Amino acid sequence: MNLAESFRIALRALTANKVRSALTMLGVIIGVSAVILLVAIGTGVQGEVTSTIQGLGSNLLFVFPGQINTGGGGFGGGGGGSAGAKPFSIADADLLQARLVGVDAVVPVQQGAGTVKRGNKSTRSTLAGSTEKGPLVNSTVLGGGRHFNKSEVDASARVCTIGFTIKDQLFGVGDPTGQAITINGQHFLVIGWFAKQGGSLSGDQDNQLSMPITTLQNLTGVNRVPIILIKVTDVTQIDATRAQIKRVMRPKFGAEITVFSQDQTLGIFNNILGILTYMLAGIAGISLLVGGIGIMNIMLVSVSERTREIGIRKAVGARTYDILSQFVLEAMMLSILGGIVGILVGAGGAAVLKSVVPTQLTGWAVAIAFFFSAGVGVFFGVYPAWKASQLDPIVALRYE
Repeated sequence: MNLAESFRIALRALTANKVRSALTMLGVIIGVSAVILLVAIGTGVQGEVTSTIQGLGSNLLFVFPGQINTGGGGFGGGGGGSAGAKPFSIADADLLQARLVGVDAVVPVQQGAGTVKRGNKSTRSTLAGSTEKGPLVNSTVLGGGRHFNKSEVDASARVCTIGFTIKDQLFGVGDPTGQAITINGQHFLVIGWFAKQGGSLSGDQDNQLSMPITTLQNLTGVNRVPIILIKVTDVTQIDATRAQIKRVMRPKFGAEITVFSQDQTLGIFNNILGILTYMLAGIAGISLLVGGIGIMNIMLVSVSERTREIGIRKAVGARTYDILSQFVLEAMMLSILGGIVGILVGAGGAAVLKSVVPTQLTGWAVAIAFFFSAGVGVFFGVYPAWKASQLDPIVALRYE
């Protein structure tokens, strides 16, 4: 019996039990689609982080309190410096601004959360605090109005610039500039709004509200500054500026500060996100193994149901190889068809989720998921096929 004949018999056996075949493929479909979807999300987030950091410019330094160990690919406890480290303050940023040579901006950055209201409309938003030089170290673009100035920072003025989502939810299509809102129950004046931007390292910037850092500290009662951003005038002076920063901060902090360049920060985030992407793909791959076990189970049932058929075929001259190839083909067809459907479901899911989270479909993930699913069919189909091929034709013919 040739391979084409084995293929036709396998196809006829699968279509005879359509519901059972579809349910058997379901495990493979879920596994393949989960691998593709989770890898697409991980790769998309990694690409978003990379473009965001690169968009800040190669002449940016990130200063964290405490010694941060990057050997394990992370920022240590808390993300804004190592656990237990002495925190920065606005005064530390002012000292750096006064003492450093060859820098365009020194910006302390702090975040919080709050409820923003206008009339009977409200939204939960991220509150970002910085100085008047904040626009020099981020990629935000104003859609209208202005940023706050130095006098407003010094006076802890209750002014703010709102993200596009906040503007849309509270003001609709109107211009919010000059309008009043409340943040955590306190009155603020909207002096500007940002154009639509999407996600960033600090979260969804469209749902972010920017205000003077002094105002944010008064509003939240938190004075610790988790990070200071420094923009260097000449990118070739990055290392020299790093040494300056450590020298200026040594009297207060000793060696307990960490200064990252853009390349170092990008490498750390890529390491973290790369590990997470592979971990998620591995977890999703477990469902492929479960699907393979389902295939084995159904093929064993199929062997039991078709014992008499196998006996007849062997009695009329079918070789052990013919029986073996037929059942292996059936298992492979289940896994391959499941893999194809899983690829379509995963790709469709990635396209749908693209409006919510950044996703990027990768060819390697599709190829690995597909060939792994095919391998699952072969691996878990071999034993039932071998069992079928070893049946004694006389015993098989007597089977009821």
